[in-house]
This record gives sequence, C-alpha cells and structure tokens, in this order.
Amino acid sequence: MEFINEEKIKNLLHDDSLLDTYLQKEIIKKSSEAKGLSLEESAALLNITSPELLDELYHTAKEVKEKIYGNRLVLFAPLYVTNLCVNNCLYCAFRRDNKDLQRKTLSLKEIEEEVRYLVLQGQKRILLVAGEHPKKANIEFIGEAINRIYSINIDGNNIRRLNVNTAPLSLEDFKVLKDLGIGTYQCFQETYRFDTYNQMHPDGPKSDYSWRLYAMDRALQAGIDDVGIGALFGLTYYKFETLALLMHAFDLDQKYGIGPHTISIPRLEPAFNAPAANQPPFAVDDESFKKLVAVIRLSVPYTGIILSTRERAELRRELFEVGISQISAGSRTSPGSYQELEEDLDKRDLQQFQLGDHRSLDEIVKDCASLGYMPSFCTACYRSNRTGDRFMELAKTGNIGKICVPNALATFKEYLNDFASEETKETAREFLDEEIKKVEGATRNKVDKMIDRVDKGERDVFF
Repeated sequence: MEFINEEKIKNLLHDDSLLDTYLQKEIIKKSSEAKGLSLEESAALLNITSPELLDELYHTAKEVKEKIYGNRLVLFAPLYVTNLCVNNCLYCAFRRDNKDLQRKTLSLKEIEEEVRYLVLQGQKRILLVAGEHPKKANIEFIGEAINRIYSINIDGNNIRRLNVNTAPLSLEDFKVLKDLGIGTYQCFQETYRFDTYNQMHPDGPKSDYSWRLYAMDRALQAGIDDVGIGALFGLTYYKFETLALLMHAFDLDQKYGIGPHTISIPRLEPAFNAPAANQPPFAVDDESFKKLVAVIRLSVPYTGIILSTRERAELRRELFEVGISQISAGSRTSPGSYQELEEDLDKRDLQQFQLGDHRSLDEIVKDCASLGYMPSFCTACYRSNRTGDRFMELAKTGNIGKICVPNALATFKEYLNDFASEETKETAREFLDEEIKKVEGATRNKVDKMIDRVDKGERDVFF
C-alpha cells in the first residue's frame, strides 16, 4: 500500500488537542535538540498562531540549522536543457497543450556554451532540468549532456557537482544515471493529495501518481546515494502538503536509513498559459510559507532545504533566518537563456515560470556575506564519498560542519579571487577574515594552509 496516509493527515489537521499552546511550546523545546519530530508534533507546530510562539519557532529553526550546517548557504544554478514535454500539467508553461510556447532542446554545443557562461560566473554546482520527452529527454541524451558538462574546465574552474531533476526513471535507467556520476537526483511529487494530483495531471506519463511517488525508492535501490524530494505549494492546503512531504521523508529514512538529502519548497508562480499557476487553488501567504519552512527544518533537521529564485529577494532574506541551507542564484528557467540580454529574461515564450529574484550570482554573494551568511561553493562530500548514509551519519550527529566549514572557506576565497566584483570583494573580504578567525585549534592551521594554497593559484582545494 502507498505510504502517504491521507486519512491520518486529515485526522491530524482536525485534532483540536494539537492547538494547545503549552504543547506547542514543549515541542519547540524538544526540537532544539536537533533530533527531529514526529508527524503529530510537526502538525502541532503548523497550528501555531501566537506571535510569541512563532518568534520562538523561527528562532529555534535558525538555531537548529546553524547547529548542523552553520551559517553556510550552498549556491547553485539550474540548467534547462529542453522544454519539450509530453505531460499536460496545469501549472507548468512547458505543458504539452501550450501551443504558444516556443520549444527548444539544446544541442551538446549549446549546452557547452551555457556551462561555460555559468563557470565564468563562478558557479560550481548545476541542477540539470529537463521536461519529460521519450525522444528528446531520454537517458541517452541526459547522459551525453552530463558528460559534456563535466568535460568543461576553464583554468581550473569547472562544474564539480551536477544534480539532476528529470522525470522518474525505471530501475535500469537509474542505474545508468548512477554510473554517470551525478550528485543528487531530484523529483518532486508536486502535490501528495491524490485527487488534486489527478486533477493537475490530466494526461501524459506524469498522470501516474504511484510511478512518481516511488521514484525515490527505485533511485535508492539503483545505488544513487542522494535523493531530493519536494512539493509545489499552492496546489492544495499547505498544512496537508507539508505533512505529506514529511511523511515521504520519514518513509525513506525508515526503509533505507537515508532520508532526503534535500527538500525543495517551491511556491506556485505565474507561468505562461498555465491556468493553475496564474490562479493558485490554495495560494500560500508569506507568513504561512515562513512557518512551513521552519517546521520542516525542525522535523528533519539533517536535510538541506532548497529555496529557489521564484521568491523575491526580500522574502529570501527572511527565509534564510528560519532554516534554508541551499539557494539558487542567478537563475534562468528556459533552455539557452543564460547568455541572453537582461531585457530578454522575462520572455514568456520559453521560460517555465516567472522569477522573483533576478539578481546575478555576484549580487547574491555580496548580499549573503553582508547578512552574515557564508556563500559556499563546496562540493567536497560528493568527491570524497561522503554521500548517502555516510553523509547522513555526519549530518544527523551534527558533525558535518567540522568538514564543511574549512571547505566552504576555501571555495569562497576561490570565488573572491577569480570572479567577484570589486564591490563584492570589499564587502566579503572582511567577512571572510572574521569567519576564519572563528576557526579554532588544529582546524585553523588546516584552514590557513588551504587559503594560502588558493591564494597561490591552486583550485579545488578541499579535504
């Protein structure tokens, strides 16, 4: 039987005992230990309405995030390789029946050009994104794209971790994907409510709820170490979606000992000729969005919570304070768009959805540093076999930071030396110096040596 128990979720949503403020306060106190929460406890926190308790919730979420991941924010950029799609999702501009959308699949040469642009901006992580198409986005094409991306190296600068967001694959194709050397495999259920899912996906392969729901099981069984789940908030009631998302995370952890490496929490944004996106059935306001992010952080403290550039810069800054640990930066959501002029970025005939944050990578790096967050370009765990259960062990015990801090400092220094504008360097150098001073003991000696190696021209320095 499927593990998403809608009846249990509905019962929790109607359980008046979970409205008790004393209970909510006790759960927040428990969550500060960074050991996670049960589904019932998570439901209670979603019911918080008291401004004082909300402040306590947010403060604790930030505390827990920093206990595990410190003040680091991992940066990446999506790379759309095709917007051809055989599905008809009502919230997506790429849907098959959108006859006004200009369709484009990048050639390997065009992929290389896009990647070169991203590398020269300073990006080190890419999320490869493709619509679902049996001919244009099959495993052979994805494999060729991955190999071409990894082949590009410009004076020691290259893409060092490639994550993939594609349609669910068979077990055999997941094994092929594993052998291609990917980082995290991402696939979002979009909505976990069965009736809503059927309504939003009227036809196409994506209309099969179970095939998508069990994609992560097949990926893990195929040997892929890290998987990322997510929901598209706005399709159904946000409390239901949050609890179902957590139910998925708990199920993976119970069955495989590996919870989701990442959880993504995109909200519906306007999209060209996409009726559900332009009129969200259950629009999520900013305060509720902030609350659900904090609850996810406290419920699965080990996971990386990803925030995209769908959200405007002001709200992104607020969400950094309640548990976000990974962000996209300088994003474009249409194939071949990274080298387009700024005035062309909002062209409706190619992109999947509208963006809320149009800032460049450099502007976002400067902003993060000015706010006291360490922009991290580290990809060391991926290349050092600290993935899957090995990463989870370090994250769940709060020890991952002992490795991540030195590597984040070295990669940030690399970015400042190679790509940062003078204005960003001026803001970030003082911040970096202060962060280095926080490192103590034998680790400080290692950090100083790593920074010295970077300053002497060495690249990709990590341990």
